[in-house]
Amino acid sequence: MAHIDLRELGDDDLDAIFEMMRDSAAVELAAFTASDPDDRTRFDEWIARERGNPDVSMHVVTEDGGFAGTAATFMADGDREVTYWIARHAWGRGVATAALQLLVSREATRPLFARAASHNLASIAVLEKCGFTEVTRNVDFAPGLGRQVEEIFFTLVPTLD
Repeated sequence: MAHIDLRELGDDDLDAIFEMMRDSAAVELAAFTASDPDDRTRFDEWIARERGNPDVSMHVVTEDGGFAGTAATFMADGDREVTYWIARHAWGRGVATAALQLLVSREATRPLFARAASHNLASIAVLEKCGFTEVTRNVDFAPGLGRQVEEIFFTLVPTLD
């Protein structure tokens, strides 16, 4: 398997992240994305806010040193959540699982939470492989799809020693 790592996000990564996040197949799976993934101005504003937020920890996922996606932790409604987005060229090879395992190992807060659209079976499998378990479901508007979608909420709780 390739070497997967997380590194600090830099200005040179922004074009690759923008292109990755506007991939129509990825938007279909992620669902809860920007309503217009092709709007670069909105993307730049969003990522500047995220990078300036002390509650957000954003990383670039690398595969053998090359760009393979992003992974982050952030606060939502008082809970610490994880998120990841893997570029299509890195799908299906364990990159997401390895990246999430690294992210979780670097984040001390427990419990951790995550979300996935119910039709994103690959992401659900990644979360479960990394120890997350489903806690609830709801239906919410998915801007990337322009319709209602079932969203699954997951948690990772501390293990008992």
